[in-house]
Amino acid sequence: MPRRAKTSHMNIALRKSWTQEEFFEWAQAQDTRYEFDGLQPVAMTGGFNNADAIGVNITLALGPRLRGSGCRPMGPNAGVATIGKAVCYPDAFVTCSKFRGNGKTVPGAVVVFEVVGNTRDAVRRDHFEKVAEYAAVPSIRRYLIVESISIGVTVHERNNGNEPWTTTILKDGAILRMPEIGIEIPVAEIYQDIDFSDEEDAST
Repeated sequence: MPRRAKTSHMNIALRKSWTQEEFFEWAQAQDTRYEFDGLQPVAMTGGFNNADAIGVNITLALGPRLRGSGCRPMGPNAGVATIGKAVCYPDAFVTCSKFRGNGKTVPGAVVVFEVVGNTRDAVRRDHFEKVAEYAAVPSIRRYLIVESISIGVTVHERNNGNEPWTTTILKDGAILRMPEIGIEIPVAEIYQDIDFSDEEDAST
């Protein structure tokens, strides 16, 4: 997902914390997209083309497979409430719960996808911070971190033991299996028509 940067132009210091309602009301009037860390808004700076295209591929792969199942894909403008009052906006996720059309967050997220950006902050956020945030949501059974500069999907699967996740890494040729929503997607389909030549040129 796009790299997140702390807002610097707001006089947040005057307020110890925001409520979700204050955040939603304020965010609607902004030109930049924000998430909410439970205390204050956090700006989501722009991503890049491959990350966006991969997110579209995920949504296109999920839609036909879920049709008629009672579950549906959402994102990237639908919110998921995580730890405390925090709200994240995954690149894609699946819910099997009913939700209010005028609501600000969607309940019952089961599978969550984040397409990680090509910056250090984005990698840290998606690979470390959000692992804990999504683990705190009981309904989330699978958290998928999708790389955007090479082919690779890190799968965090809910573990019934003491540890919150079992982690595996999928590469090209593998199948992403999601039994909690009854579907499978080839990893190659997530990366269909994605050109990594820019990344290869940059590394030479």
